[in-house]
Amino acid sequence: MSSSAGPRFPDGVPSPIGSYGPKVDGKERLTGQAQFVADMKLPRMVHAKFVRSPHAHARIVRLDLGPALAIPGVVGACVGEELPKRYGVIPVAQDETALALGKVRYIGEPVACIAALDEETAHRACAAVVVEYATLPAVLDIDAALDPSRPVLHDYARKPSNILRRVHQNYGDVDAGFAAAALVVEGTFDYPGSTHAALESHAALARPEPDGRITLWSSTQNPHYVHKDVAKVLGMREQDLRLIKPAVGAGYGGKCDPFATDICAAHLARKLGRPVRIVLEREEVFYAHRGRHPTRMWLKMGFAADGAITAVDFKAWADGGAYASYGVVTSYYLGVFMPLPYKLDNYRFESHRLYTNKPPCGPKRGHGAIQPRFALECLMDRAAGQLGLDPATLRRQNTIDPDTETCNGLRVTSVGMKACIDAVVTASGYHERRGKLGPGRGLGLAVSAYMCGALHPVYQNELPHSTVSLKIDRSGEVTAFTGTADIGQGSNHMVAALVAHELGLPPEDVHVVEADTMLTPVDLGSYSSRVTFMAGNAALAAVRPLRRRIVEAVAAKLGCSEDAVQFGRPGHPDRGEGPRVGTDTSDVSWVDAVWLAEERSGPLVFAGGYTPPKIGSRFRRQSVGPSPAYSFTAQVAEVVVDEQTGELRVEKVWVAHDAGRVLNRAIAEGQVEGCVYMGVGEALSEEQRYLPSGLVRAPSLLEYKVPTVHECPEVEVFLVESHDPEGPLGAKEVGEGPQLSTVPAIANAIFEATGVWLANPPFTPERVLRGLDAARRAGGR
Repeated sequence: MSSSAGPRFPDGVPSPIGSYGPKVDGKERLTGQAQFVADMKLPRMVHAKFVRSPHAHARIVRLDLGPALAIPGVVGACVGEELPKRYGVIPVAQDETALALGKVRYIGEPVACIAALDEETAHRACAAVVVEYATLPAVLDIDAALDPSRPVLHDYARKPSNILRRVHQNYGDVDAGFAAAALVVEGTFDYPGSTHAALESHAALARPEPDGRITLWSSTQNPHYVHKDVAKVLGMREQDLRLIKPAVGAGYGGKCDPFATDICAAHLARKLGRPVRIVLEREEVFYAHRGRHPTRMWLKMGFAADGAITAVDFKAWADGGAYASYGVVTSYYLGVFMPLPYKLDNYRFESHRLYTNKPPCGPKRGHGAIQPRFALECLMDRAAGQLGLDPATLRRQNTIDPDTETCNGLRVTSVGMKACIDAVVTASGYHERRGKLGPGRGLGLAVSAYMCGALHPVYQNELPHSTVSLKIDRSGEVTAFTGTADIGQGSNHMVAALVAHELGLPPEDVHVVEADTMLTPVDLGSYSSRVTFMAGNAALAAVRPLRRRIVEAVAAKLGCSEDAVQFGRPGHPDRGEGPRVGTDTSDVSWVDAVWLAEERSGPLVFAGGYTPPKIGSRFRRQSVGPSPAYSFTAQVAEVVVDEQTGELRVEKVWVAHDAGRVLNRAIAEGQVEGCVYMGVGEALSEEQRYLPSGLVRAPSLLEYKVPTVHECPEVEVFLVESHDPEGPLGAKEVGEGPQLSTVPAIANAIFEATGVWLANPPFTPERVLRGLDAARRAGGR
């Protein structure tokens, strides 16, 4: 969609676009007025809790609810046989049931759900449930999953295997590219699994309605697909289930799936005829998981003497846990983005997404692209050293140009990569300071690219990916109805700001109604950094014909040309308060403009949708990876390493992100800072580890170490505007891409500080010391 069309404003009238203005819903969050599921209480509401498996792999021999149901205050329960339909977001990999059905596949898997008048009674009832298990050998790592002699987790499948999906793609002539290379570098890398650590846990509240329908409030970031799956499992028509997303305390990908909370709350509410609420405790969130896939990687790269990349060969094995979740997508994301942001003609990758007896992995921020980016950017620095080239120059000269296509068929529009590199290199003094900071101190550079939404929907169809409907009533109030899921990233403000910009209003005068399947049109969800690009374009598609109606009516009233009509005019002593619509010599109030438009052409109700362009079909099996646009990021990290203790401290990160066009600077900078913060966590301390039994080692935020204010570095953000020709007003994503280059920038800085390459984060003191010891034994530092 072209971003050139737009309203006319008088000189000096500010626009909300590009400003530091506050979020339209910020005040209710800051004052505690926002309602999360855990805040909601309904008459006759009961509380439900899960009975969970103590075994990683076992058959359920007997399950007796009798002792639990006999406890006073217990009102009901359900087990897996009541909800036998398998579900999952990805249609080709629906392998999960709400409660274990005959077999458990990880420690913590729910096997029953008990409802009681209060949470304490529900807990006691869960402890009273009798479950007998026959344990089975567990598959707990990548090697075991690849071993065909080990038990198969999903033995009912048509082709039983612990490999959910294998992807192999080959572009150009990779072997010839290596043969022509002046330098070939390769390495193996292990990237750890990690969880999202969102402040709010997963929660759901369901209420049966008098007409037999169900209303479900869910802490989801994917209302559309959760709505479909819950209705499917419950055997309901979708129109008989109303799903509402209230305030959500962050998701980062961890709330994309349908969960047992949603399905069991709705099922028990229907079964018991009263509202049922389920709120997971923090330990349970680690079992629900859907976090980063632990990934083993091998990467080989060829370079010409001048630094041009001649070939790349990549293999990855991802430990996906017990169920598919988004694993089919992960298997593609591990490889399809590797050519970006570089010029590359010869590329081959192979990936495996595997089943193991651990909590299911899924889409964590930067889904599937974080792990390979770490390997790629580390090898880029190694190659630069061996070629005698500056790492920044090597990256800059290999950067892809705008309006081109990658070897694997990804269409690229705007590219701000070189500007991002220049910004962080200049601000950090990279060229002047690198190698001169003294022992134990170093600067590291890394770059990355990420998508602005998936080109194809999960369920293949030709329908819009996002729709926004607008209504202006006779008071002048503007209401935007959107299916988007604001999980703290600011999508409500984005919709309000775009509509307000087009109509010359302040964003707070646009009321946003979001994510209610009874009231709002479809948006596919907050994933793959799609919302700004897709819902933003949908909002513009809705508001622009509405604005045209107002322009026509006001021009007719004032007797002026339509081109002369301006929006957002300030108030005038003789004509009244603003905002006003008209010309320098004559105008009307906003409310009068609305009345004129409705008198002239009927009710002011408009809808607009966004469907991505039909691109990315040059190669077979290219349904995953293509995007309408891509964002680009560069980072420089400065670190200090104590070579006696192995302690690593990240002093500062300079980050530049190509956001296309910045719609709100405060929100955009906050998103970039949040990405860096999560990257620092994965570099320093975050790892979801397991005991040999398959039990999560540290299922609490006391032991799972997210960075505190003491570990967080200073972050300096630069927002680069490349003005994408198809983005809403030129905008691109800003919520995930900036994380991709944080960990490799820190790894490259560690090498600069110590001379040691570390290939498996997090870079804990123990791993740093092991790396230093290995280097000394090998004759290094």
